[in-house]
Amino acid sequence: MTSIVIPAHNEAPVIGRLLDALLADSDPGDDTDILVVCNGCTDSTAKVASERGPRVRVVEIPVPSKHAALRAGDDQARGFPRVYVDADVVITGAEVRALTEPLHDEASGILATAPERRIPLASCAWRVRAYYRVWQQLPAVREGLFGRGVIAVSKAGHARLAALPPLMADDLAASLAFTPAERRVVDAASVVIQPPRTWPDLIRRRIRAAVSTAQVEQNQGERSRGSGSEEAEAPGEASASARTSTADLKAMLRREPTLLPNVVVFLAAAVTARRGARKAIRAQDFGTWLRDESSRQQN
Repeated sequence: MTSIVIPAHNEAPVIGRLLDALLADSDPGDDTDILVVCNGCTDSTAKVASERGPRVRVVEIPVPSKHAALRAGDDQARGFPRVYVDADVVITGAEVRALTEPLHDEASGILATAPERRIPLASCAWRVRAYYRVWQQLPAVREGLFGRGVIAVSKAGHARLAALPPLMADDLAASLAFTPAERRVVDAASVVIQPPRTWPDLIRRRIRAAVSTAQVEQNQGERSRGSGSEEAEAPGEASASARTSTADLKAMLRREPTLLPNVVVFLAAAVTARRGARKAIRAQDFGTWLRDESSRQQN
């Protein structure tokens, strides 16, 4: 039995569209376990989810914490593979089945999968569109499992994730926990990622990403120093990084020189976000979640 765990904090405007997509193409005998974990909700998220019928189970916890919600979901989930889905994305039941298919074959060595991204940019400010034209072409972004809002793991892959400490960048840490040979982006599945629509909302996301990356890297360093060897690192962590290199940007411009204005916007966002993240990193504040509300607006 596949279990789908959906952490949701005040996601009433968007949780319905995800659940409708998951349920729309279900087979009559489909026993997929769908679990919505409402964490610290003060809106009607639980009510909206409950209205989708008996296929959807709703668990409520008082703490507004994604990590706590994921743990509560794991405590209640019934099977493997296990699929973790952000409440503000859209993915269908058929695409979930495509994600879990490689995880049933132990001989493949695949422990974690994620879908391709689809990012609708038509409603976004021009600088946001320029940023994403560059971001989507970066090697780490194309190959990593992070930034997709969905990750599926086998039972062995779940054990790998369970060993990780609580991190704000749960999807980034999860991606780096697996080697390229152990993870796969499944092209038969795609997820709609709603981008920020305004420049300030983009910067909020990028500040959060900068703080999250610093937390993951700090954790990797502490684990390595604590053991005095590379054995303390998860198998994918030793040389993995989600940071953008100058070489990546130069290679991109050599291939497509017309992207230069977009690269300038990308660099401006990176510098602005880095400055905004410094205070949180100095204070070791890895718990403040800068939420982008614009991506949760209905079209």
